[in-house]
Amino acid sequence: MRSLLILAASFLCASAQAAGIGLRAGTTGLGVDFGWGLAPTLGARLGLSGLKFDSDFETDDFDYDARAKIANVNALLDWSLFGPFRITGGLVYNKNKVDLTGQPRAGSFPAGSSLTGTVKPKREFSPYLGIGWGNVWTKGVNFYVDLGVVFQGSPQVDLALSCPPSPQCTAAQAQVAAEEQRVQDEVDRFKYYPVLNIGITIGF
Repeated sequence: MRSLLILAASFLCASAQAAGIGLRAGTTGLGVDFGWGLAPTLGARLGLSGLKFDSDFETDDFDYDARAKIANVNALLDWSLFGPFRITGGLVYNKNKVDLTGQPRAGSFPAGSSLTGTVKPKREFSPYLGIGWGNVWTKGVNFYVDLGVVFQGSPQVDLALSCPPSPQCTAAQAQVAAEEQRVQDEVDRFKYYPVLNIGITIGF
């Protein structure tokens, strides 16, 4: 028992001495990581990141304005196989969201109508797997890179039609499900969210 306590104390001291902070930017936005060493080739990271941007796309019947909000919290393990090269895996608490506003093209839906809705990831807690270079807890000032994928599943689309009351508006409501599927076809490629981040670390 005494030997186990000494080993545990030594492990905690070693971990406390190998820690650092990283600042990064990339496809998950601007972020910060706190990392610490668990063993000579194994470390852990907690981080958060965010980003907002606007975009647009179109389907056969609508032109859409998309307002994206990227917000993630990650808990990762880094396994350094060969020097600074590593394999990384863990979980990402994924609060990404896209707000949509769609305007119909002439003749497709009643005049004065619009579609509003959201696109959200299928999984809030999404697995992450990737590779990288550099560790946050390395002493001194260094840089680190992450290249990987968040397995968030096919994003879920929810749309609602707004139009002036009329028989045409009532009939158009039945077409919303078909339009949701068109938007779904556009966003399905993001079920694997790509990660490419580059940052600077300060280890102590």
